[in-house]
Amino acid sequence: MIKIYHNPRCSKSRQGVSFLESLKKEFEIIKYLEHIPSEKELTQIINLLGISPFQLVRKNEKIWKENYRGKELSDAEIIKAMIENPKLIERPIVINNNKAVVGRPTESILEII
Repeated sequence: MIKIYHNPRCSKSRQGVSFLESLKKEFEIIKYLEHIPSEKELTQIINLLGISPFQLVRKNEKIWKENYRGKELSDAEIIKAMIENPKLIERPIVINNNKAVVGRPTESILEII
């Protein structure tokens, strides 16, 4: 089953949901601001994406700029920051089986479908 980690207030995230709907694919929407991933789950997502935790951070978010930017942080500390402040997680994240992409641009979702 395809999963999309979604923030309804984000236009790119809404585009990701619409894109999956247009492909007529069944998928599960996970509103990650309401259902915050655990440390284990977020680590698994990062591993599926094949990126570092830092690469998943929305660095233009006020929370990041005011509290974390310019600091030497370990991967574990970055993951903890994203769990404590899920707005920092880049979106949308789409997972299909053992593959994942950040749906920016939206068409990148096709890489795992």
